[in-house]
Amino acid sequence: MSTSNKKTQLAVIFFTVFIYLLGFGIIIPILPILSRDFGATATQTGLLMSIYSLMQFLFAPFWGRLSDQKGRKPILLFCLLGEACSYVLFAFSRDLPTLFVARALAGFFGASISTASAYISDITPPNERSKGMALIGVAFGLGFVFGPAIGGFLTQWGSQISSEPFFNTSFAAICVGGICLLTFIFGFFNLKESLAEINRNTERKNRFLIITEKLKIPLVNQLIIIFFLVSFAMSSMEATLILFMGERFSWGIKEVSYGFGFIGLVMIFSQGFLVRKLIPRWGEKKVLFLGLLCFSSGLGLISLAHNLTLMSVAMTLLALGNGLSNPSVLGSISLLTGSQEQGGTLGVTQSLSSLGRILGPAL
Repeated sequence: MSTSNKKTQLAVIFFTVFIYLLGFGIIIPILPILSRDFGATATQTGLLMSIYSLMQFLFAPFWGRLSDQKGRKPILLFCLLGEACSYVLFAFSRDLPTLFVARALAGFFGASISTASAYISDITPPNERSKGMALIGVAFGLGFVFGPAIGGFLTQWGSQISSEPFFNTSFAAICVGGICLLTFIFGFFNLKESLAEINRNTERKNRFLIITEKLKIPLVNQLIIIFFLVSFAMSSMEATLILFMGERFSWGIKEVSYGFGFIGLVMIFSQGFLVRKLIPRWGEKKVLFLGLLCFSSGLGLISLAHNLTLMSVAMTLLALGNGLSNPSVLGSISLLTGSQEQGGTLGVTQSLSSLGRILGPAL
């Protein structure tokens, strides 16, 4: 693949992952309010927030393995179309059961993010693999920053258009579905298949057998566990930070939203710039150790921060560490995995990451 074609395909994949995370970020601020209006208890609201990650945990290996058999493009396009449908269903949900189904479907189709990772593995040479994986992290960061803000804007816009009950949230969800559909159309015409026919793996295995199999591979299993623990710790912080900041600094949702926005911007900088500079010089292993050191230091410093200056240092270290460690892990796993197993292995990695996002907030 020529350099210009590779850049085009990376841009399409970047935009696809960004749309996944943008939709997630747009819906997250809406979900607690909507579930409350539908009469949900606190426990039901928590389950509604978790079901997306639960479906990703269950089905990320499925989509990754299927992409090893059928190719990356058809899986990515099918799941984009499915995402669009899930947001339309969300828009027209008027009771809790339908809302649960809509979020479950969004998680089911959103689990194909592992296929996007495998696509990047297919089209990048080994020495650029982790830099390619960092693109996914940048897309995550951008969705993390812009999703809630766009969700708030669309909800406000919907309120100005009509005062009918639930129109504002329905309007926001319809817009997300429309964005997914436009991305599907764009990808249909511009995305090229990355997996050669000769490299396809037609062997079918049980998903739990796949997870067990990948966790037995030396070094790869350690990297998968690291990815799980980082996701576990990050989601624990996300779930408790708003309460912590409210008690210690009297911050409300608006201030914490800005704080999360800052974290997202630092992650974009670390994955969009630092990773691309440091990995060619130091290699994945050293950058991973540096990332984990910064990440754990940031988490530990949160508990000691009794002023906003120290808290900002903690948040910067945490975001830098997360931004450096994730692409290093994904790039290393990709380098240690054969072309016929990329989708399945990265699917298991994303699946365990989703499990971390389920267990972290509960703990």
